[in-house]
Amino acid sequence: MLRPKTRWECTEEEFNGNEELQQEMNLSSLTSKILWTRGYKSIDEAKQFLNTDISQTHDPFLMDGMQQAVDRIRQAVQNEEKILVFGDYDADGVSSTTIMIMLLKELKANFGWYIPNRFTEGYGPNIPALKTASEEGASLVITVDTGIAAVSEIRAATEMGLEVIVTDHHEPPPELPEAYSIVNPKKPGCQYPFKELAGAGIALKVAHAVLGYFPKHMLDIFTLGTISDLVPLLDENRAMVKTGLKELTFSQKPGIQALKSICGIDGEDIQEDHVGFAMGPRINAAGRMEAADPAVHLLTAQNLEEAKEWAHVIDELNKERQQIVNEMTKEAIEEVETNFPLDENKVIVIGKKGWNPGVIGITASRLTERFYRPVIVLAIDGETGEAKGSARSIEGFDMFKQLSKNRDLLPHFGGHPMAAGLTMSMHDIEELRSRLCKQAEEDVEESAFIPMTKIDLPIALQEVTVSSLEEMSKLAPFGVGNPKPIFIIKDTEITSKRKIGSERNHLKMELGWETVRLDCIGFRLGHLEDELTEKATVSAVGELSINEWNGFRKPQLFLKDVAVNTWQLFDKRKNRKSLEEQINQLPDEETAVLIFQDSTYSTLLPILQNKQVLYNTKEKEEKISAAYVVIADMPSCMSELADHLARVNNVERLYAFFEEKNELYFQPTPTRDDFKWYYAFLKKRETFDVQKHGDELARRKGWLSASVTFMTEVFFELDFVTMNNGVVTINKSPSKKDLTNSLYYQKHIQKKQAEQELLYSSYNELKEKLEPYISDVSLKNDLKEKVGNGF
Repeated sequence: MLRPKTRWECTEEEFNGNEELQQEMNLSSLTSKILWTRGYKSIDEAKQFLNTDISQTHDPFLMDGMQQAVDRIRQAVQNEEKILVFGDYDADGVSSTTIMIMLLKELKANFGWYIPNRFTEGYGPNIPALKTASEEGASLVITVDTGIAAVSEIRAATEMGLEVIVTDHHEPPPELPEAYSIVNPKKPGCQYPFKELAGAGIALKVAHAVLGYFPKHMLDIFTLGTISDLVPLLDENRAMVKTGLKELTFSQKPGIQALKSICGIDGEDIQEDHVGFAMGPRINAAGRMEAADPAVHLLTAQNLEEAKEWAHVIDELNKERQQIVNEMTKEAIEEVETNFPLDENKVIVIGKKGWNPGVIGITASRLTERFYRPVIVLAIDGETGEAKGSARSIEGFDMFKQLSKNRDLLPHFGGHPMAAGLTMSMHDIEELRSRLCKQAEEDVEESAFIPMTKIDLPIALQEVTVSSLEEMSKLAPFGVGNPKPIFIIKDTEITSKRKIGSERNHLKMELGWETVRLDCIGFRLGHLEDELTEKATVSAVGELSINEWNGFRKPQLFLKDVAVNTWQLFDKRKNRKSLEEQINQLPDEETAVLIFQDSTYSTLLPILQNKQVLYNTKEKEEKISAAYVVIADMPSCMSELADHLARVNNVERLYAFFEEKNELYFQPTPTRDDFKWYYAFLKKRETFDVQKHGDELARRKGWLSASVTFMTEVFFELDFVTMNNGVVTINKSPSKKDLTNSLYYQKHIQKKQAEQELLYSSYNELKEKLEPYISDVSLKNDLKEKVGNGF
């Protein structure tokens, strides 16, 4: 048995109707089922999803405040007013700023741009920066990806004579700023049909409205910001990102070309993962480590030479960021494990002086992934007492909603259900932690704190083909709201497995059904190789892809989790690992060691102190529970083994060593004719010194010396002879008895039979032989509840 490391959740879906999608649209069963489970159940819905393009975007003027914003921008351009673009320092903010710069350049406007320094100014518009803009002659400020919560700052800007257009996508607070116009689809009363645009999406909508045509030439920048900001890739986000990825692939912008080159993806077809894991993090690194300006300079560079210089700058900043994140994460993990045990803290809130506020968000994400708790990580300024925090959440805990209940402790905060940023006094950290933990206890179900893997659907091995996976790519781009499909392949045999990688920390496994085979790769799952037996029947969860190597293309599964729902037999009869080493590696409270021989017990006694040991079978009525059972040595017979195993409940794994120093299996058992001849020999001699002449007799007859000893012991037990100091004397008138009346003879035969069945059987034969004696705890019911019928 192998328990999954996460909760598996799969909606039990009846596929009554997906056959119509499959037939009418000429789709594979794989694609039609995914569409069905994700809610695209009609032909029209499925076609609209698969054939999404930029013609399906919404009219920007449906967004409340858009007309006022467009009129004011056009007025400012016409009157040659000075405009300030006020952005944010993350990848979405940089992308939004770049789009607005491109728009104002195209309009030949008089403008400048500004992104605050995360470390000295913090998030959002600030009064000193706005005052400087006013003094330098600006009359209009356009915020991008920020501003929705800047109530006092925008009031101050108005008093300075500035008019502010807010373009933002974050959750609006109860009080909105008194701006000239607010363009945010989440604003109360806004009728715009899609609420999940990133800041770059709002900026693009403004550009569309001002220009009067769809600005396709800005889609590459839009795609950088949208994917990096983890907004749902649905509706028009999906339509624009789908085209935007193509624009990124063929972009002639020097900044994009330099960025792709330094990421090592120049010349490739850009996919969402290239943006999410290579391009976006480098854009983010500038604002996280110093100022975001280099990233804007990169994306707006006019020539390749300049762009390459800026690309090098942000790449170096990214390398520095990676090192700092690793160090901070290590410190944060130690802090949690030392001071904030998970059973007492449903929400993790930790802070430290000296932590870099630019990377607390990444650290929070890593802690959430490791501990599966909502996390807030705070960088504390020891001089001012201010703590800047970044929050990440888990499904079921709405971070924005829960933080909103504590506004009295949070002078500044904003965000989404899954992430937020905040500023607070270091003296209120303990109070915030206490409140959030209490809120989690009251508002969130216990199961929400168990890591979960969402599974799209169960599939059969034969459904996984190169052509079906090629077709499945039509579902891309994948991301929030449209994640890469997760599949479960249930109850399938492992045909091979091994550890791979320079550190042997990855798992390569093959699943098989009849003639069908599927390669599986589990990154950082190498430890599972020791927890799985070959030919075990597993349920495997993961993402499907096509592996291309040396011109060959075949399907593969990227493993996320694995389960075996019945007991497993680990065949250690070849002693690949020593008995002592195996016992030491198993958890004390969950392990039982079965011992049958005195010598084995004496040898193992020093390492058995904390394990459950079954050695004396007289107390048969006692039952124990042990997930791990080690059979150390050979029993004298099968019934002795059965007696031991009958006392153990809830077996998940059985490690069979069956060590035996004196094997009988290859020793010939004397035949009845041998017994007959030997008895006649003794009767004729009347006395025989076995100790002196037994070996000579064995050589003459072609027997083993042990055979002479064995027959002598049997005759002695049956009272056919007496023995004194190795001298055998025949009894004159013994009672007539069969050889089988001798317990010694019976034990010999039973021991030999046990060796044949336990030591010299195949793996399958041994498992079949042990099956009736195992009282296991099956995972079938648990898994059935989690992933539906089929277990």
